[in-house]
Amino acid sequence: MIDTNTTMELAKLGGGIAIGFGAIGAGLGIGFATKGLMDAISRQPEIAGKAFGFFLLGAALSEACALYAFVVAAKLIGLM
Repeated sequence: MIDTNTTMELAKLGGGIAIGFGAIGAGLGIGFATKGLMDAISRQPEIAGKAFGFFLLGAALSEACALYAFVVAAKLIGLM
């Protein structure tokens, strides 16, 4: 049987893993969005304004996933 101390240690480990994957995912998402923006602007410079709006939307959604991972990690550690 697992005692309470071990359970808390495993919860903290899970919180660290959750925020780590969340940060990696957000970084990759914003990187891919930036690459797509640069590719689109280099092919058609006249769409720069419209493409930048879509880039901001994609970056915001990617950051939202990182914030969700932070909330999950904070709940696992016991801060919330």
